[in-house]
Amino acid sequence: MRVLAVVPARGGSAGVPLKNLALVGGVPLVTRAVRACRRAELIDEVVVSTDHDGIAETAREAGALVVERPAELSGATASSESALLHALDTLGEDPEVVVLVQCTSAFIDPADLSAAVRKVLDGEADSVVSGLPTHEFLWTAGGAGVNHDPAFRPRRQDREPEFRENGAFYVMRTAGLREHGHRFFGSVAVQPVPAQHGIEIDNPEDLELVRALAPFVDAPEPIDVDAVITDFDGVHTDDRAYIDSEGREMVLVSRSDGMGVSLLRRSGVKVLVMSTEQNPVVAARARKLGVPVLQGLADKRTVLRDWLTIEGLDPARVAYVGNDVNDLGPMSEVGWPVATPDAHPRVRAAARVVLTRPGGDGAVRELCDRVVAARPEPAAAAARTRPQFGPVAIGDVRVGDGEPVYVIGEIGINHNGDVELARRLIDVAAEAGCQAVKFQKRTPAICVPEEQKGQIRQTPWGEMTYLEYKERTEFGRAEYSQIAEHCRERGLHWFASPWDVPSVAFLEDMGVLVHKVASASVSDHELLRALAATGKPLILSTGMSTLSEIDAAVEILGTERLIMMHATSTYPLPPEEANLRTITTLKERYGVPVGYSGHERGLQISLAAVTLGAVCVERHITLDRTMWGSDHAASLEPSGLEHLVRDIRIIEQAMGDGVKRVFPGEEAPKARLRRVTV
Repeated sequence: MRVLAVVPARGGSAGVPLKNLALVGGVPLVTRAVRACRRAELIDEVVVSTDHDGIAETAREAGALVVERPAELSGATASSESALLHALDTLGEDPEVVVLVQCTSAFIDPADLSAAVRKVLDGEADSVVSGLPTHEFLWTAGGAGVNHDPAFRPRRQDREPEFRENGAFYVMRTAGLREHGHRFFGSVAVQPVPAQHGIEIDNPEDLELVRALAPFVDAPEPIDVDAVITDFDGVHTDDRAYIDSEGREMVLVSRSDGMGVSLLRRSGVKVLVMSTEQNPVVAARARKLGVPVLQGLADKRTVLRDWLTIEGLDPARVAYVGNDVNDLGPMSEVGWPVATPDAHPRVRAAARVVLTRPGGDGAVRELCDRVVAARPEPAAAAARTRPQFGPVAIGDVRVGDGEPVYVIGEIGINHNGDVELARRLIDVAAEAGCQAVKFQKRTPAICVPEEQKGQIRQTPWGEMTYLEYKERTEFGRAEYSQIAEHCRERGLHWFASPWDVPSVAFLEDMGVLVHKVASASVSDHELLRALAATGKPLILSTGMSTLSEIDAAVEILGTERLIMMHATSTYPLPPEEANLRTITTLKERYGVPVGYSGHERGLQISLAAVTLGAVCVERHITLDRTMWGSDHAASLEPSGLEHLVRDIRIIEQAMGDGVKRVFPGEEAPKARLRRVTV
């Protein structure tokens, strides 16, 4: 051992009780000192000399050896040199250089420590002291100049700096310490330290000052946790509420928080929102984020403890972010208590990390980014494979990467208002091997534009207005009850695309397992909010939509139970508009399973979508493409649907696992044909 660092840390302190265990930036002062030493390149070993069991335990957890200091060397009058010499005697060996590091300096740069050690190792000095450059003029109490002539005051830029000893660290040759008994001997040099590192903690005011500085001085580090729990008011919001004339409450949130939470969940980190309030605003925001929420909590600490037990989480690997005194309980339960910068002073003092962004202005995103930064990078081989997203459970079926493709027969309005025709199409889907059929549900009086309601249309039932036609072809409760029963008998899921809010309520009453958002409804935020409020899995079709429009929709719907469908809303779809690589774009941007909703003629494009990772495929189906109606021409007839499902299952088998191997069928040709030369 060439260089040893010794950190004297006795339990007694006149100015701040148990000062060496006081938290700064959520980390005990003794831990901060040990970490600085361990990160210094030229320090080989770190020892903490203490008379206090709690300090000893904390020091060991930080990676230091512990030397028990006797009572006679632990009083207020005991010198730091006595602690150094006792530590050396206890270890039984003398390194070439010994470093005295004091916990009273919260901010010590490991690079400064190594620079000071280098000066001694290279023979530039026998002893080095940390010092703060200063151009201050000093006076005696009697008015005499100490370091200047009052009659001659040169400008600052004309004077060499002097150095104020700040007590952070001292480096010395061990032999010289042994010979002289104190830390200053031979050639003494100064290691300059920055002004923000120069504060010594001697009283409570100093401690509050360094705590306030910590968020700005400490370099942000990754936060390695398995779960993130957040308070709501003051964390997701700016702690203000807006009340409209009807008494409805609104809050301000940051859109960037949503993407941060999505990245967290995608990386495997559990997320939970906890709130003492029972407020629909909290529930609505949690739904958009796609995370669970616990509301109306009188005792957040107990609830958190129970949740950690249920989830099987190690509290030391959990972060909780809060802003007010009711967060102190849960913060004390986890290894990473986090506070917003405008939090109550007691909360900031208890925090291990104080964020730089306030609540409602990116605080959650900042925390998410630091947590994601600590997650392990994928191995090189894994990085070359397609990311896996999902799955999302629809009833008893899981839809996502690695699961069988979920094939949906889109009946839509191809039933032409005839429930018997709908039953026959359900049979077609079941016999082809689909897992689900989908319909469309409208309230015509709401969905038909006013200027179109009175337009005359020629229909199979004679001449009628467009509104009458839409009402004639719309199914009600009696028809959908028959559809639900027939789907149950045939082993199919059924659901629909609601085009208005009353239709959402109708489908909820019918007990559908999932809702579909039609491409035309991506910008209908009132409808999206109603769908998000159901808590059901959602399938979002993205035809005729820009990424910004999809972003806004996802912000409302959340991503926890979301499946996207790449689609191009051209009927029928020409190949040059299919743009199938968008499947990958949507997966990477939103981190959700992505399928394909096709309107082309033939099967090739849908099958190509499966090879690009589509987790579900939806195609319109019909008994005959020549039937009357707008969607029949771009639909699959029974034989086409049967071939589609058959070929999808073949592709699933053919995709394999990506591991190169010699298969059994290759062994005979290999033995017969392979020529080996050297």
